[in-house]
Amino acid sequence: MTIIDNAVYVDGVRTADPEDLDETYFLLRQREGMAWIGLYRPDAEELQSVAEEFDLSPLAVEDALAGHQRAKLEHYGECAFLVLRPARYRDDLEKVDFGEIHVFVGADYVVTVRHAESPDLAKVRRRMESMPEFLTLGPDAVLYAILDQVVDEYEPVAAGLENDVDEIEDDLFGADPEVSRRIYELSRQVITFQRATSPLVGILQVLIAGTPEREQSAELRDHFRDVLDHAIRLNERVASFRALLQNALAVNAALVAQRQNDEMRLLTESSYAQNEQVKRISSWAAILFAPTLVASIYGMNFHEMPELTWLFGYPFALGLMVVMGFVLFWTFKHNKWI
Repeated sequence: MTIIDNAVYVDGVRTADPEDLDETYFLLRQREGMAWIGLYRPDAEELQSVAEEFDLSPLAVEDALAGHQRAKLEHYGECAFLVLRPARYRDDLEKVDFGEIHVFVGADYVVTVRHAESPDLAKVRRRMESMPEFLTLGPDAVLYAILDQVVDEYEPVAAGLENDVDEIEDDLFGADPEVSRRIYELSRQVITFQRATSPLVGILQVLIAGTPEREQSAELRDHFRDVLDHAIRLNERVASFRALLQNALAVNAALVAQRQNDEMRLLTESSYAQNEQVKRISSWAAILFAPTLVASIYGMNFHEMPELTWLFGYPFALGLMVVMGFVLFWTFKHNKWI
């Protein structure tokens, strides 16, 4: 059912529970009270009925039907049209689910159009019905209660995001490859949450100031000012989350670059050590190759070879081997290959 709750209030007391909207309109005119109609994803025909009865702006009605609006406050004569983005935190997914609620507030009516389960407007209605003296202040008192409920439901969301930010700070130096993705996804959640909460400050300031068509009583201004204080603190808190995540992303990038530099340094050191080993092996191979060359030439047993019949041929060959080895050793030692 799209009509979640529907009642007419006189002097802050619930006097009737109409079965349909037509009966609501009749009782409202008869008793000269206040109608509070709660709709959940209404169709165009149902919302059009409300729009015709209370002379709602077609632009506001179109926004309420389409959904996906930013948080805002617009005035159409005596009617105020408010869009809010309630939220709830899902700890299992580390994700914030956003809803949407549209509120039409006139001189003698409040119409709420919800597109999600949040906020719990039944809780708001029970609270206001337990405070008939405050409810006598009219539709703006209901508007205050809705705003107060939405802002109160933001607190668990902020607490959940703060816990995630703390976990990221703990994991930042743990070389977890998934931390970059987690920082990025959490930053998106914080930015979206900030877009939902930041307009509240301006909305509440306008409501406190009032308009020529809608002047607020001193009591309502005090209540709106209390919600404004909560909204300001909430926005400052969310802004700090965003700054912390930006710093965490920068620190993580620096740590990744440092780890890459360390890996490159270790790789370079390993390559250098391998090169040194190759130099040593090559040097000793060259030193051993020189006498092997001489020995192999004079070991071919040909009759016609120089110095075969020379008395000092053998010592000369041995000396040549030693000298060649020594010269090669000194050369490699001088070039620090050995």
